[in-house]
This record gives sequence, C-alpha cells and structure tokens, in this order.
Amino acid sequence: MCGRTACTLAPDEVSRASGYRDRSGRRRRPQWRDGDMDKYRPSYNKSPQSNSPVLLSHRHFKKDAPVDEFVLAAMRWGLVPAWFKENDPSKMQYSTNNCRRESLLEKKSYKDPLLKGQRCVILADGFYEWRRKDKDKQPFFIYFPQSKQTLPGPAGAQCDVKQECPFKAQTPEQEENQEEECRWTGWRLLTIAGLFDCWTPPSGGETLYTYTVITVDASPDLQSIHDRMPAVLDGEEEVRRWLDFGEPVDPNIKKKPVETASSKMMMSWLKSSTPAKRKEPEDSTNTEAREKSTETKRLKKTGPLQQWLQGSGTSKK
Repeated sequence: MCGRTACTLAPDEVSRASGYRDRSGRRRRPQWRDGDMDKYRPSYNKSPQSNSPVLLSHRHFKKDAPVDEFVLAAMRWGLVPAWFKENDPSKMQYSTNNCRRESLLEKKSYKDPLLKGQRCVILADGFYEWRRKDKDKQPFFIYFPQSKQTLPGPAGAQCDVKQECPFKAQTPEQEENQEEECRWTGWRLLTIAGLFDCWTPPSGGETLYTYTVITVDASPDLQSIHDRMPAVLDGEEEVRRWLDFGEPVDPNIKKKPVETASSKMMMSWLKSSTPAKRKEPEDSTNTEAREKSTETKRLKKTGPLQQWLQGSGTSKK
C-alpha cells in the first residue's frame, strides 16, 4: 500500500492543475523542469518504477530560485538512496515504494532526504486499493471529491486560453491576472506527500530522481478497505507547508488539531454526498482496475495526515 495510482492529464494540463499562490499571494503556474515533460506519460495504471509528475521547490535544482517557487519534475516511483553502491538500481534488496510515517526518522533511506528537506508532492487523479476478503479482492479507486463545475473524464474541464483569454498579456501584472481568470477548473488532482532522492551510478551516468510515497494509518472511512493510506495533503496551504524549503517539518511535535472550514466541508461531504463517477479506464493493463467498483470513499480531512501536519502525530495500531 500504495501500489497503483492514475494520472491521465497531459503535461500542460498537469501544470495548470497544480497552480499555487506564492508568499505574496500571487497566483503561479509551475513549469516543467527542463526535459522532464517528455519523460512523463499519462496513464490510468501507474505502477512502481514508472515516472509520475511531482511538485517540489525549484531550489532543489536552482540554488538562487525564489524560496516559494515550485517546479514540476518527472520522477521514478521507488526511492533509490543517494548512497546506493550498485550500478543497477533494480538490485536493491528491499522495497522503497512506500515509507511508513513511523519510519521516517528510523531508516537511513528516508531519514537522509527528510533531513535535507527533499520533500515532494506526488500528483495523481487518485489511487487504487483492494479490499481482501477470504480469497476475493474488491478494487476501489480513491480520489478527491469534485466540484459541480468539474466534468468527468481524463482531461476534465479546463479554460482554453486561446478561446477564453484572447488578449495577450503585456506586463507581469497582466499575465498574473490572465492566469487568475484562466485558472484550472478541471479534475482536481490528489496531492500526496513524498520524499525524493537523487542517485548517480558509481560508474557514472545520468542522475536518477526517484521518490517514495509516505503512508499513515488509514482514516476511519478507509479502514474497511485497508489499514494504511497515502499521506494526502488537502489544499494549497498544506502543499505549501510541505514543500517550503526553509521550513523544517518535525512529525514528533505535538499540537492540538484546529478544525477548519475545509475540514467541516469534508465532514459534510462524507456524511451526505456521493463522489462524482470517474471515466472508466479503457487502456489500462490492470484488469482489476478496469473492473473496479463504482463505490468510492473519501479521505477524511481530520484524519491522521491532518493531525500529523499540525503536529499531533498518529498512534500506531
């Protein structure tokens, strides 16, 4: 857990769907790191070892970049530690696809990148999980609730810049206003907390960027499916806090969780709403995913991740 995700947006759509506000409040759209746009391939069935889009601070690649500037990169799922001595990463003897929150400061593979501030956000339409009962497995697809304006389908609904915003911006201020008017209104991407590392083969060669998905105890609404879930970041503020290059995150500090308007909305949605149905995969090689149940469940806002980010921690079951 987690073993399969989906990300079906085109590269340019991923950029628009992951827009954010910088510290001054200006709306920004992250650009792809040089060459990484070509490494990403949309898919209904993303498995470990495949490349997925991740969001991270631009300072990891450019030391003089603004501290609040984010960039998109294509990274391989399955963290390869910088200190790994073999020339072939497939020779690793253990799995690093997922990292338990409880192990962040215990295992060198995760402790090193965490202390270096190598935090990232994995972007996905959602993730798959299978509920096991005896010999049967029931697949589920878990994703963020969608607004009424969001249309179903892999590309969702988005503002077409050429049709809706025909006037070319002449100044940075005009450009920002145009971005605000043309903000993404399509499928809301799931934002998952992760760690990344960069590894270069001892014999030399291209540096490989890889990531691991941080997992926590499942929220009450997902415990009937699986006892673990990805650490989901709900909203731009949680994403910004996780990626803030100059703000260390200590998962052991304890503070009282604060109920927010967003959490109240999530609770209301959980009690009374039915998630929008997502378009059925057509080309997935995962037959179980193609046959997945239309029943889906929402991740609980006030669950383990929210407590963790606010410092209360999560007890191990």
